[in-house]
Amino acid sequence: MKIWTSEHTFEHSWDTIVQAAWKKYPNPLNPAVIGTDVLDRKVDSKGVLKTHRLMTTQWGLPNWAKKMVGISDDCYVIEKSDVDLKTNTMSIKSRNILGQDENAYGSEHSEVDPKAKTMTLKSKNLTWCNLVTIDEKLVYATHPDDSSKTHLKQEAVVNIKGVPLSSYLENMITQNINNNAQKGREGLEWVVRKIKVEAETLQTEAASFTKDTFHTIHKVESLFNRDGSL
Repeated sequence: MKIWTSEHTFEHSWDTIVQAAWKKYPNPLNPAVIGTDVLDRKVDSKGVLKTHRLMTTQWGLPNWAKKMVGISDDCYVIEKSDVDLKTNTMSIKSRNILGQDENAYGSEHSEVDPKAKTMTLKSKNLTWCNLVTIDEKLVYATHPDDSSKTHLKQEAVVNIKGVPLSSYLENMITQNINNNAQKGREGLEWVVRKIKVEAETLQTEAASFTKDTFHTIHKVESLFNRDGSL
């Protein structure tokens, strides 16, 4: 078992970071995550937003390590289909029979508490969980010494069983988590900058629209003042 921890301070408010976190993917600076799907979302009686998402990521392991745990570049699927011409329906059922594609799937549960100013994300892998378990936790909170900043605490527990060189592979996956964490922080900063640019653009467009509107109103008023018959 390998335990990894990290802490980081963002020079942005908690509200800004949480807003960016929801818009984090897809992200050119953190391409390991290639898809997110919301499975469930609700607000509980205490006002806490709870979300369950399916995360699609890429393994990021060398070819020899993929082969060791059974990940193949080729994935074979058997498909059975039924076409009913009377009801005009077509049903298709498929299942994996050999190999595993390079995509890995994870389950993420998050809680956003606007009163406590905390956002907690817990995730675990679904792919090959019988051999590899990766439990991650991220907590975004208002910095205790500066409310204009956000403190991030990350931790991950990696456990591999039933595979040769398990300790070596655990270290490799942990290093991969560390690299992705750095990319994730850079990706979040990229989103913050993007949000600011979008806000400035909207502000500029709104100001331009307001100016044009007042100019049009002024022209109409001038016409009325010049010709009282209008």
